[in-house]
Amino acid sequence: MSGQSTFDLAVIGGGVNGCGIAADAAGRGLAVLLAEQADLASGTSSASSKLVHGGLRYLEHYEFRLVREALAEREVLLAKAPHIIWPMRFVLPHVPGLRPRWMIRAGLFLYDHLARRQAIPGSAAIDLRRDPGGRPLQDGLRKGFAYWDCWVDDARLVVLNARMAADRGTVILTQARVSKVEADGHFWRVRIESGNTVRTVRARALVNAAGPWADRAGALVKAAGIARPHLRLVKGSHIVVPRIAGANDAYLLQSADGRVVFALPYEQSFTLIGTTDVAFTGDPATAAITPDEERYLLELAGRFFKVPLQASDIVWRYAGVRPLYDDASANPSAVTRDYRLELAAGQGLPPLLTVLGGKVTTYRRLAEEALDRLAPHMAPHLTRFGPAWTASAPLPGGDIPGGDFAAYLAGLQRRKPGFDAGFLRRLARRHGTIAETILGGARTEADLGQQFGAGLTEREVIHMRDREWAMTPHDVLWRRSKAGLHLAPAALEQATRDIGRLLSG
Repeated sequence: MSGQSTFDLAVIGGGVNGCGIAADAAGRGLAVLLAEQADLASGTSSASSKLVHGGLRYLEHYEFRLVREALAEREVLLAKAPHIIWPMRFVLPHVPGLRPRWMIRAGLFLYDHLARRQAIPGSAAIDLRRDPGGRPLQDGLRKGFAYWDCWVDDARLVVLNARMAADRGTVILTQARVSKVEADGHFWRVRIESGNTVRTVRARALVNAAGPWADRAGALVKAAGIARPHLRLVKGSHIVVPRIAGANDAYLLQSADGRVVFALPYEQSFTLIGTTDVAFTGDPATAAITPDEERYLLELAGRFFKVPLQASDIVWRYAGVRPLYDDASANPSAVTRDYRLELAAGQGLPPLLTVLGGKVTTYRRLAEEALDRLAPHMAPHLTRFGPAWTASAPLPGGDIPGGDFAAYLAGLQRRKPGFDAGFLRRLARRHGTIAETILGGARTEADLGQQFGAGLTEREVIHMRDREWAMTPHDVLWRRSKAGLHLAPAALEQATRDIGRLLSG
């Protein structure tokens, strides 16, 4: 742990919002500490549908401001991280008796025009009998629409924001639980426990970005006048199956209950199907998909795709808990996905900002607003409090010329002819231009040390350990990469043992 004991800002929570706020604050000149009780992105931020999108269905709930902001952020984030974010075409089959075609067409018109588009194409009506996107679908589906959003590697987005923060001086602590927070004059006194080590730091301001644990983190604050967050927990579950034949586009599937579910091309060989919306109580760390949720997703997919899916086809499943602002909606699917920032300050207390709601797409704007809200209470006590800066700053590895990942990858493959092209593609997708630092002077994969399978090498794991806070094999195999999904059970067990030894070495 760092020996520093006084900070301008302490952040509780190492998800996308916490890491985004830490990075923004550090770039404005603040001394920042972030404490995460588990691994970075170990909660909601790695259990999303992995999309940077405006949220087409939010238009039905009249959330125009949220959709406009999210649509604008697609372009910003794509430019910041073209290695982990890229455009993806979505096919929306029209189902007679559900949303009428005029309604879908009107929604897509708004989706195309609510925010300025540069790199993202617009929508179009399509004939599913002729368009390649219709090939995997049931023969009875004849008309539909195509539109575009973006894919994101959500867990890596979090890690790269943490790296951006650390490169600007932020102290990042993982496996570090905040156990007590007390007001101490103009500072918060924050007690942090990590294994057998306990330390107390002081911070001029505190951000509670603990996601679904925000109410528990709020309860740790020992100060009068601090209200508990208005939090509502909604569980979303996903399943992964082998790639549905021909389903190389993404699909938006309408259910008769009014919900929509995505079927997304995933990790070259798989299809990701989700999500559900189920009210949740209990410990978010225990969230898991239920048999009813699995049946719901499988049956809905079966109504659209020619290939029948069974529970035995599921190769991976995951669930996450969304920490939404409780707007009193009766239907979990209708609860707003917009974020809310609750600030407590004044009356002798240092500022405390609590983050509720939000989505991956809007994390950067949320972080900007969080710092702008804190600025009037902090700037008078600091020698420097810089302006917003993250809109044009690439994330680590995202400094790809012109944002053209394909051209960058082609150049990397020319410069490293001794490597398999697929290996270099996976490495560059995870790390962008930092892939060349990892490769160094290596001429072949054998020069990168032990091979753990699925293209994961000793040198990359060491990079994840030393530069990305990976502490366990699970951190490496399922968050920093998805190599675990590509390994057979015996190979996965062996990789887990070998990576465990390397991380502890």
